[in-house]
Order: sequence, then C-alpha cells, then structure tokens
Amino acid sequence: MRQSLGVNARDYKAVLGHFCTGVTVVTSREGGEPVGFTCQSFSALSLDPALVLVSVQKTSTTWPRIRKSGLFAVSVLAADQQAVGNRFARSGTDKFAGVAWRPSPAGLPLIDGALAWVECAVVDEIDAGDHTIVVASVTGLDTGAAGEPLLFFRGRYLEPEMRGAVTG
Repeated sequence: MRQSLGVNARDYKAVLGHFCTGVTVVTSREGGEPVGFTCQSFSALSLDPALVLVSVQKTSTTWPRIRKSGLFAVSVLAADQQAVGNRFARSGTDKFAGVAWRPSPAGLPLIDGALAWVECAVVDEIDAGDHTIVVASVTGLDTGAAGEPLLFFRGRYLEPEMRGAVTG
C-alpha cells in the first residue's frame, strides 16, 4: 500500500489527531505470563456476528506473543488510568508491574478499574500498510467501573475538565 499523493505523515497525524479516540489495553497470556499493549485503534465491527477490530503496528513486539494464543482481552480505560495507558505503551518493560488486574472468565488479564472489557478470539488478520487489522469474535464482555473514559486527542490525553472547552 502506498501513501496517498500529496499527503505527508506530519499532516496526516495532525489532521486525524482531531478524531478523539478511547484508550484500551489489549492483553493475553504467553506461557502463563500476562502480556499486553496500549491500543487506541479498537472498534466495534459487527453486531451479528459480534466482531471487533484492533489495529496493531507491525513493529509491535507484543502482538506476535498475543497472536500465538489466538485469544485476547480488551480493557477500556477510565479517565484516571493515564499511567496504565502510558505503562502499556512502552516496550521492553514489565508492563504489569504495579498494575492491578484479574483474570477474565477465560483466564485473560483484565485491568482493574477499567470501564468495560471484551474477550476475543482472533478470526482474521489483514495487512494494511504499517499496521495489521485484527478481526476478532467476541466471546465474552461486561461493564466494569463507573466513570469517564480515557480519551486521546491531538496527540495527548484529554483531561475530563477540558472536554467542554476543546475548540478548533
């Protein structure tokens, strides 16, 4: 896939950064150990059958570890979980150190304090530029803590008190 004519990466990021997204942590287990990464490219895809999609950078060192199991969980982060989002965005660290979590019904790591969680089974992977689009069937889900979502806007987290004040 080639870059569109006349569109450079800086402008692309600046313009699409105006689309506010939620922040999630995608987790699984490899050899009994929890693994995970921060993902803001998570979306509902289909109601019947229940499908979601996750867009993963091809440079991710965590996704190949998750792919092996074929199962993953998505924890939808709350506004007060910026530190968790930052921790799981880093490479080469013990991302679960100091992070409270519990197993899902399928034994996948769920981040404590998240607003909701979804258990998933990988259905397909689609090559898409510098990312892989992962299509997954929903095998379980529930809501969690009450609260506001952690949002990402213009390259940074959007503080709850800023939500009514964001302008052009």
